[in-house]
Amino acid sequence: MNRPTPSVRHPFVAPAWIAAASVLGLVSALVGDGVFDVVSWGVFAALIAVVIRAWRRRTR
Repeated sequence: MNRPTPSVRHPFVAPAWIAAASVLGLVSALVGDGVFDVVSWGVFAALIAVVIRAWRRRTR
């Protein structure tokens, strides 16, 4: 079986998801308190985890 060739959009999928998550975190931090703060902290913690995971995978 042949592997399907990656599309032109393939390199832009992960950065687009990261950008969308960043916007969600920023907007939720600016909109209100309480639940919005929890959402923003959760989103930014997940983004930091993604960066650390990518950094660790690269150095191996």
